[in-house]
Amino acid sequence: MNTIHNSVNLIGRTGITPVIRTFTNGVKLAKFSMATNETIFDPNGKTIKTQWHNLVAWGKKAELIEKYVKKGQMIAVEGKLINKILTDLNGKKSKLTQIQVDEILLINHQRKHA
Repeated sequence: MNTIHNSVNLIGRTGITPVIRTFTNGVKLAKFSMATNETIFDPNGKTIKTQWHNLVAWGKKAELIEKYVKKGQMIAVEGKLINKILTDLNGKKSKLTQIQVDEILLINHQRKHA
């Protein structure tokens, strides 16, 4: 049971083309968003509810994401929740929840042939 602690699995579409940052030691960080949809049936009919998620990936995963992931692409991710407390210049604190991507699957991905 220890393997399911803090485990997140999502399938959805990317909201932006990932932003890639390369650190001085060569390690890459990918940041992007992902939308997941849920269909809710109520007396008034069907409603689609969209949730937005902030994703981050490091190292080789970030390199893969940089090469293959674009805005609007369907992907599946597995990872864990990371919670951060951010403080702005005025000292105001806010909470940021991210999903650290451990595995990624590109769904219906088509490579361009030369």
